[in-house]
Amino acid sequence: MRIAYDLHLHSCLSPCGDRDMTPSNLVNMARLAGLDCIALTDHNSCLNVPAARKAAEGTGLTVVPGMELCTAEEAHVVCLLPTEAAALEFSAAVRRTLPDVENRPEIFGEQLILDEEEGLLGQEELLLATASSLSVDQVLPLVRSYGGTAFPAHIDRPSYSVTASLGDIPPVGFAAAELTVRAEEDEMLRRYPLLAGMLRLVNSDAHYLHQIPDAGPWIELADESVREMGPALAVISALDGRAPCRLGRS
Repeated sequence: MRIAYDLHLHSCLSPCGDRDMTPSNLVNMARLAGLDCIALTDHNSCLNVPAARKAAEGTGLTVVPGMELCTAEEAHVVCLLPTEAAALEFSAAVRRTLPDVENRPEIFGEQLILDEEEGLLGQEELLLATASSLSVDQVLPLVRSYGGTAFPAHIDRPSYSVTASLGDIPPVGFAAAELTVRAEEDEMLRRYPLLAGMLRLVNSDAHYLHQIPDAGPWIELADESVREMGPALAVISALDGRAPCRLGRS
């Protein structure tokens, strides 16, 4: 089963996310772009995942619960969870590792928690644009304890990546890594040999609706895995190295 994916998207819960990135708008734009599977990965929180999954019900679009976690080293790692319940538990655990810094919306931006119809449920008062106390080597074991997986984000970027913070991809068990669409893959493979044995994803990291591109990158999953586990868990299993898959770009 071949699915068009974008596994790194932000909503208006992220302080740097646009107000128009409501969960419902995000789902509808992903459908217009021809995507089959997305992950909502707000900074250090999963609180808009329920609305996105509700908005996607009956559309054929799979929404994988997720988060872009900022580690103690200020490296971004995308975490994917198998269920909404697991995501909310994981989100609460990560929140306890964040510094006690109150958000100032006039400076950092609003952190809106919405329902599937864009109704305001509340705002996250703790600033999400900070680094947690979790180190890079702690992230994968933690997210796996909730049935999920994780991969380092935008490793070709000069900031907020494991390569920028640590100088290399740490050998801590990641089975996949994320490149931006502008990455020179051959150069990245030369610089970071560990990357050769990893699945190489290309996601948008969209913070605005216009940044969600038309479908391009795809992942091919074993039909049997999808039938047994469902698409969300099948994607997680593939990216964690536990199920066969193949990646490509249109």
